[in-house]
Parts: sequence; C-alpha cells; structure tokens
Amino acid sequence: MPSPTASGPANRPDITLPKGVEDVFEKWETGDATKDAVLSDAARAQTAMNDAITQGKTDTPGLTFYYEGKALTTSVKWVQKWLDAGITYTGTTRYFNPKVELFDDKSAGVSFCADETKAYNKDRKTGKIDKAPASDDSYVLYNTRLEKNEQGVWQTTDGTSVRGSETCAQ
Repeated sequence: MPSPTASGPANRPDITLPKGVEDVFEKWETGDATKDAVLSDAARAQTAMNDAITQGKTDTPGLTFYYEGKALTTSVKWVQKWLDAGITYTGTTRYFNPKVELFDDKSAGVSFCADETKAYNKDRKTGKIDKAPASDDSYVLYNTRLEKNEQGVWQTTDGTSVRGSETCAQ
C-alpha cells in the first residue's frame, strides 16, 4: 500500500479518512522507482477524492494538491454531486489491477479498477446507510493521466471512469 507520507521534496498534505472508511490498494508496487512514484501519487489522489467526499468539501488540501487542470474541475464537480445529493459513504473500497505506462519523464498513464461492493452510501443528515446489494455498477475502471510538477508530485490532470466495467468485475 502506498505510504501517505512519501518522501520527496513536496510537502504532501496529511490525509486521514474517517473511521469506517478505508481505501485498500492491492499490488500497487512494480519494483520500478519511477512507476511506483506514479502509482503512489495516483493512489493518494484517489484517497484525496474520498476524503473530500467524506468531509463534504470541494476545496480540501488533498484534492487541490493531487489534481490539476481538467481533472481538478471534474473532481470538484463530482464531490459537489455528492453534496447536492446529501450523501457521503462508509465502508471499504478496494483498488486493484493497476497498470502504469510512462510516456516520458514528466507524464504517465495509470489505469486501475475499483471494487465498491463493500462501500455504501450514507445520508449526511440521518446517518442512515444504504446497504443496497452489490451490482455490476459496483465495479469501476479508471483511466488517468498524470503529470509531474516542479515539486516532483505526479498530479492527475485528466481521466475517465467507466462504471459497470466488465474488465473490473472479477
């Protein structure tokens, strides 16, 4: 699992998910230092997104640190949808099957799957948890682009997600 306090020149924000919410990253190491740095920041970006959702804020330090450009705009809109719906979530999200491709020394692509079968929507006001059964929509395929900034952080700059991905429903 990527360490939330990575070494490096950047002063990374400390992100702690609330009790009952957990991100599990399975086999997110390749043994290649550069690819592992990319994967580590991609994982932190995912946790930063989940932190913003659980905090109910679109301007958390993690979100604005790990996302840039189009990806930041999209991320803020995604968190706002959760706020508008009056929900957050609880449970565990499993991230697996990461693939990283280095385009050059400052850009890379990362794809990975998310298993949300043990994560449940939760009403912000009442705290009621929706334990709807898992479905194909519980699996999401992410494709992201990351670019290395001057501080050495691999920021997510673009990305797509496909809910109900057959690739991930395994």
